[in-house]
Amino acid sequence: MIRPATPDDVEAIVGLIRGLADYERLSHLVEITPARLRAHLFAQRPFAEALVACADGGRVVGFALFFPTYSTFLGKPGIWLEDLYVDPAQRGRGHGKALIASIAALAVERGCGRFEWSALDWNAPAIGFYHALGAVRLDEWTSFRLAGDALTRLAASAQA
Repeated sequence: MIRPATPDDVEAIVGLIRGLADYERLSHLVEITPARLRAHLFAQRPFAEALVACADGGRVVGFALFFPTYSTFLGKPGIWLEDLYVDPAQRGRGHGKALIASIAALAVERGCGRFEWSALDWNAPAIGFYHALGAVRLDEWTSFRLAGDALTRLAASAQA
């Protein structure tokens, strides 16, 4: 079963985020707290949305966190999938496909021109899964990120 996340799901989602970080060898970067995630998902103007996959009994076993984007070329909104993760013990049961298909349905319903995400280049299982869904790899694009001190320095240089 796939459904929108509720505030009661936040603890489980944070646990799954930690599992994702372990899998991606990025645990040292995790700063999320349940309070921060709850505020960002359920504020008056939320920064993101989440869907959860539930196993029998309603236990949350997977999540997808996403947010809106906009394509100036298409002149249409889009959706960016930040994270998709299913508990390893629950994989192979269709939860991941159901989560991503549910976001695709939201994208179509909302008139989006794109549904995009990234994957670590070494994550062959995820890349294979995405290709099987019909996703196209965008090898001609390079991602960039500003964070921490670099973000603060650049922000400080902005004209008021």
